[in-house]
Amino acid sequence: MTTSGETLRLATRGSDLALRQAATVRDSLASRRLTVELSEVETTGDQLTDELIHRLGKTGAFVHTLDEKVLAGDLDAAVHSMKDMPTERPDELVVAGVPERAAAEDVLVTPGGDGLDDLPEGAVVGTSSLRRKAQLLAERPDLNVKPLRGNVDTRIEKLLAPSLQAEHQQRHEAEQERKGKAAEDDDYEHPYEQDVEAWFNDLAELERRALERDPDTEYDAIVLAKAGLDRAGLTHHVSTTELDPEQFVPAPGQGALAVTAVDGERAEDIRDMLDDTQTRVETTVERTILAELGGGCVAPIGIHANLAGGIVRTCVRVLSQDGAENIQLTRDLPVERHLSAARELAAELADRGADDLIRAARQETERATEDAATAREEDG
Repeated sequence: MTTSGETLRLATRGSDLALRQAATVRDSLASRRLTVELSEVETTGDQLTDELIHRLGKTGAFVHTLDEKVLAGDLDAAVHSMKDMPTERPDELVVAGVPERAAAEDVLVTPGGDGLDDLPEGAVVGTSSLRRKAQLLAERPDLNVKPLRGNVDTRIEKLLAPSLQAEHQQRHEAEQERKGKAAEDDDYEHPYEQDVEAWFNDLAELERRALERDPDTEYDAIVLAKAGLDRAGLTHHVSTTELDPEQFVPAPGQGALAVTAVDGERAEDIRDMLDDTQTRVETTVERTILAELGGGCVAPIGIHANLAGGIVRTCVRVLSQDGAENIQLTRDLPVERHLSAARELAAELADRGADDLIRAARQETERATEDAATAREEDG
């Protein structure tokens, strides 16, 4: 049993968001008089920054390295974003703790606060999620959905860069014009209340970094998880529109954290200290359906469960990669047998055609991976 004063070594990725998430777990455990040390670990997903997540070759690109440290005994537990975790795991490793979930929804982020219906025809929307891309195209087939990688800060900087740079250029030109005309006309009025320097000084640090960025793509909007935006402390810096979770169904486990540990007394102690019953039930339903369907990260699958009273309202949406086809079901599952009911729902989805969509998505992903490999060989 974990005792007061004992140190628990907690593995985490080194990104700002991952460290913030791990810090919330550390603080929760510290409130139980347990000393926690965070240990930053670089993962496969962190190393392959130029590849899309679904082309990394296997699920769990941000997970396996941390868990290997735990299995080897180098560290005691690891903190993960649950949506990144593969459904297949080593038998000796368990999800020891599931803290209370943050918001599960996705949000549309735009420089001016536009909603999805407000975007112009052919607007460029950034995301590297197959699910988000398919759901966007299902609602707006005219959209140009382009890849977007990086941590939350980087993604927002890429979105804001073109508009901030354009405004900076306009202000600079106006200032040059003012200097010329003011010498000739005492009544000349400057079109901006602030000069360029004062405007720059009022920018947030995130906006200043965006101003210095050289974006390779100009995005009209991007889609992010609301939980990530909130945890990164960036919600007040951008304009967002929440997307309906029964239409833009979130990824299984989105908004939830998972603390993994080797099965045993330490894992039981972590569960006693951290576990939130509602979140545990909801994410168990979501991940069970995902495991039964077998889509992993190659198919656009959204699963969202919400426990209220004795019912787990569960919405599942499986799409083709282009969003043209989809299977969607919403069911109220009894909490007392939520695990078996989740498996039954997955079977119903498979019978209705979800298996066919997942199979086609897997084949399409495999073809894309082979084409990318061939292109690299030809370039080499």
